[in-house]
Amino acid sequence: MVQKYQSPVRIYKYPFELVMAAYEKRFPTCPQIPVFLGSEVVFESRSADGAVHVVERSCRLRVEAPRLLRKIAGVEHVVFVQRNVLNWKERTLRIDAHNETFASRVVVRENCSYTVHPENEEWTCFEQSASLDIRSFFGFESALEKIAMKQYTANVKRGKEVIEHYLNELISQGISHIPRWTPAPVREEDTRSQAGLGDPGSLEVHGPRSTQDPAEEMVGTEGDKLDADYIERCLGHLTPMQESCLIQLRHWLQETHKGKIPKDQHILRFLRARDFHLDKAREMLCQSLSWRKQHQVDLLLQTWHPPALLEEFYAGGWHYQDIDGRPLYILRLGHMDTKGLMKAVGEEALLQHVLSVNEEGQKRCEGNTRQFGRPISSWTCLVDLEGLNMRHLWRPGVKALLRMIEVVEDHYPETLGRLLIVRAPRVFPVLWTLISPFINENTRQKFLIYSGSNYPGGLVDYLDKDVIPDFLGGECLCNVPEGGLVPKSLYLMEEDQEHAEQLHEWRETYQPASVLREAPHEVAVEILEGESVITWDFDILRGDVVFSLCYAKQAPQPGPREPGARASGQLMDKGGTLGADYSPVEAPLICREGESIQGSHVTRWPGIYLLRWQVHGPPGSVDEDVLTALHSPGPRCKLLYYYEVLASEDFRGSMSSLESCTSRFSQLSATTSSSSSSQSHSSSLVSR
Repeated sequence: MVQKYQSPVRIYKYPFELVMAAYEKRFPTCPQIPVFLGSEVVFESRSADGAVHVVERSCRLRVEAPRLLRKIAGVEHVVFVQRNVLNWKERTLRIDAHNETFASRVVVRENCSYTVHPENEEWTCFEQSASLDIRSFFGFESALEKIAMKQYTANVKRGKEVIEHYLNELISQGISHIPRWTPAPVREEDTRSQAGLGDPGSLEVHGPRSTQDPAEEMVGTEGDKLDADYIERCLGHLTPMQESCLIQLRHWLQETHKGKIPKDQHILRFLRARDFHLDKAREMLCQSLSWRKQHQVDLLLQTWHPPALLEEFYAGGWHYQDIDGRPLYILRLGHMDTKGLMKAVGEEALLQHVLSVNEEGQKRCEGNTRQFGRPISSWTCLVDLEGLNMRHLWRPGVKALLRMIEVVEDHYPETLGRLLIVRAPRVFPVLWTLISPFINENTRQKFLIYSGSNYPGGLVDYLDKDVIPDFLGGECLCNVPEGGLVPKSLYLMEEDQEHAEQLHEWRETYQPASVLREAPHEVAVEILEGESVITWDFDILRGDVVFSLCYAKQAPQPGPREPGARASGQLMDKGGTLGADYSPVEAPLICREGESIQGSHVTRWPGIYLLRWQVHGPPGSVDEDVLTALHSPGPRCKLLYYYEVLASEDFRGSMSSLESCTSRFSQLSATTSSSSSSQSHSSSLVSR
């Protein structure tokens, strides 16, 4: 594989002639670059008028490689041939270099240019490109490639420093100005002596070559080029190879992409998301650009107007910035009725709103970059989980959340700088277990969770005291909507054709059940190991029921049973004895018609657990044994239910991570660890 390098435009704020004088001081040796052992001129010529000066040098470079590799190669230094074409009239220097040592096994080509700045003739621009093609090297191709690129980029980094060193040396010697070249009178004998050189113009670097010049890849209009000062000022510090990847990807887009070229900050995010692997970043970016064009995302901030219901009940909004100048977005997730919002506006509207938040975040990053005078490419999200409960684990809602995470990960990579989670309740690990596998590892490392009660003490490490919201103990008034339950009267109706497919999908997720007074409805769940988590979610469509969860050491009916659950009406063995064969592990819960119920239970033992719905009797019967069916005839109740079992291995890791951060912010553990707690935990919530 051919490795390529392309530098940004580096600017010396000195005239071209003075920079050339500094450049010449690098020869024949350069103490500032230790690997450069020395050089000698092997060819030199000048044009008749002295405008074009051509010099070829043989340069020796020390091999900085492991001793074994040097021993196998049999050399302690390598030889490069460098050809310089200096045109005083046009004020340009073109440099071509290639290796002579191991030329049949390794091909190295480097091209550099010094030119006058297009907007200031008293400044000088410098660019360089290089390519490395290792065809064979005694089986050490990969190792040599890494060593060569590491050494090359280290020398690149020193290159500008060396020129600046010699510029300062010249100035200290009183040489701060060198006159520009002017043509000298040409004598007849000089003309005859130079006849063999041919056309001076043929000495230019743009003349014919036997191989393609990598420098040609960077040829373009001056406005297309990035300079190093701009990168440092607007994009932040990048290594030479990172700069090279940015410039190569940007230039590739300029040549091939039909449409608007994304901003440099946008391109850089995709490179960072793929660890500056150029091909992977290019593929990811191209897919995202196609997606943006297809869905007209560039116009989203101008065209998207959230429904009034979203503005009232979506508990999120922008709030100043964090201590590093990143825009701060606050999401009061625990106060937000995610199920109600989904049922009232639909999944697509919520997705559009999330995309608009991300678009606004990028816009605010650009504004903060200008305001604070330093690169700010990501924003901070503060998530308040007070009030988080099983309502937020409504299965279609979780599915929609996972889709939104996937879209944001694919098209807005590296936009989240930090995510602060405060007031995380005990139910949070259940949600985290469901969504964490879908979050990129780099993103997960930015999650900081705080479950203690003294949260302002931890927030001051990331937020200035004067921007901590009032509802978190600060003094700053926060205008983020408080959320709340969405009235069911605002839910999408069956006759709404626009959302018919989504309504059908929601119904497909849930199982229908009828509950007769003489036949409670029961679902058996087999738990193979303790400390698993059973979650449930059901809607009461008609009638009132009593819901309970029971445990039985053995299956309640004979015959083989597959792991999982099976609903078949009355499962409880009538001959079983309460407290001996089975026992309740959840307090009975009366559920009224029209209510939505969500809950979870952390199991203590393996065995069979029963989700049980029973018709609610007349007043006074609630205190009776809810495990005994009432056989008198009565009305039929209807419900839709869904349940899921979370593996103990996953859940224990989330629980221990949460329990470990009770007094300060802690980074969520990426590894799964066993929990020392053997106590069970359960919760149920009614959404009216």
